[in-house]
Amino acid sequence: MTDELSVLWDREAPKFDDAADHGLSDPEVRAAWRELLVPLIGPEPQRVADLGCGTGSLAILLAEAGHQVTGIDFSPEMIKRSRSKIGSLTPAPEFLVGDASEPPLPPGAYDVVLARHVLWAMPNPPTALANWIRLLAPEGRLILIEGNWSTGAGLTADACAQLVREQGRDLELRRLDDPAYWGGPITDERYLVHSPR
Repeated sequence: MTDELSVLWDREAPKFDDAADHGLSDPEVRAAWRELLVPLIGPEPQRVADLGCGTGSLAILLAEAGHQVTGIDFSPEMIKRSRSKIGSLTPAPEFLVGDASEPPLPPGAYDVVLARHVLWAMPNPPTALANWIRLLAPEGRLILIEGNWSTGAGLTADACAQLVREQGRDLELRRLDDPAYWGGPITDERYLVHSPR
């Protein structure tokens, strides 16, 4: 990822949490994400890598559920905002500045790799995905939350599923069209790919 992109996301950081699904400040939206993710993650404490974590809202949510979370984002401003959310949370998530396409994390060290709205933006999605899968312990699970947005950006569910299958992994695809996740109705394609081992 380039310095230019890092600067772009640094500029987005002050208003990033304004989106209901980013900041999770609406109790109903927060509850919807908790009810979606916590059962998929598994019993605590799981070691979770949150790649492209933005301002850390999902990492905080999962740490509140008792998981050991490491969040990676290449925007220093996003990481600064993530760290400001930790407070007295135990276990405290760790937030690191790093490139999500090549996470600076040890291979085989994570029970779960989570990436929300990240794979579509990678310069080489197949390579990034292979790098993410290498982080997983033998029984680890991959959780991708993606979309094909009305703006024209994104990745279709079929394309995302194909990328995961090309890595030799089975998957479950779940459509995320419930307005509770987004703070209101949506008209584009949003989904979750869960690839347990």
